[in-house]
Amino acid sequence: MTMMMSKFITNKTSPFPISLSFSKPFQNPNKLNSKNFSFSNLKFRNPCDSVLLRPTPLSTTTTTTPVVSQTRVEILSESLPYIQKFHCCHLSTMKSEALQDSVIKDLVLLSCVGLRPVFVHGGGPEINSWLARLGTQPNFLNGLRVTDASTMEIVEMVLVGKVNKHLVSLINNAGATAVGLSEKDGCRLTARPSAKSAQLRFVGDIACVDTSIVRPLLENNYIPVIISVAADDNGQAYNINADTVAGELAAALGAEKLILLTDIAGILEDRNDPGSLVKQIDIKGVKRMVEEGKVAGGMIPKVNCCVREPNVS
Repeated sequence: MTMMMSKFITNKTSPFPISLSFSKPFQNPNKLNSKNFSFSNLKFRNPCDSVLLRPTPLSTTTTTTPVVSQTRVEILSESLPYIQKFHCCHLSTMKSEALQDSVIKDLVLLSCVGLRPVFVHGGGPEINSWLARLGTQPNFLNGLRVTDASTMEIVEMVLVGKVNKHLVSLINNAGATAVGLSEKDGCRLTARPSAKSAQLRFVGDIACVDTSIVRPLLENNYIPVIISVAADDNGQAYNINADTVAGELAAALGAEKLILLTDIAGILEDRNDPGSLVKQIDIKGVKRMVEEGKVAGGMIPKVNCCVREPNVS
């Protein structure tokens, strides 16, 4: 199936105070076998160094075979490059089953080594597909979907009933335990109408984030999988850009790292020149590029959520 723009958030309440990212899927994620090893400790040489992983056998007996030991070495050698502090990355949107599988296994590995990821998703391609089946043409304004009442119904149906359940199933099948959350499942995100509601209709912003449901899930090693729909105080559902939800949730959780999975390299000085990638920029620079039109369309909510995230400078 086609997939959506997605994000990972690593919770600051993790016992391991690190920031992380990964630049590509693991070369052979099938080598990960939770029956053979566990990670009991992470230590640091200094704040900018790679994480050191110490595998601990699940049993104190001496029955570990050379094959298992070799597997541990291979796992660690492949894992270390992907668990580093502030290592720049770029991942594509998950538009193929192979890429879905690879990214999900990477997510499960993060959970296995003691980190606490939260997965926030939208469902743009899937929503577009269902709108096309019903003869409705998608309409966007500054990267945000114009959402009338009938479109809102389709958005909620696709995200809650199809995309979220599919992602939860993938994570569970990969060896972790995921819990799907929407505004009707106890995910306490309160929405408010967008400032441009006259044009965007039922497109909203996040008014309030209550993490009282998400935090206990993280503390008990569940992976929350959260959809980008929230309701206002009157129960009216709003379609909210998934980047916006991720940024607000990251801020509320005090996340160490906000990772956007996207099919573009990043902010470009010249949108027509892939070689003009801006590798580092401050908040003032982002606002300037938006004003100059160098950041436009779907990139606007992405940079806005990064500006909102308090650990971005």
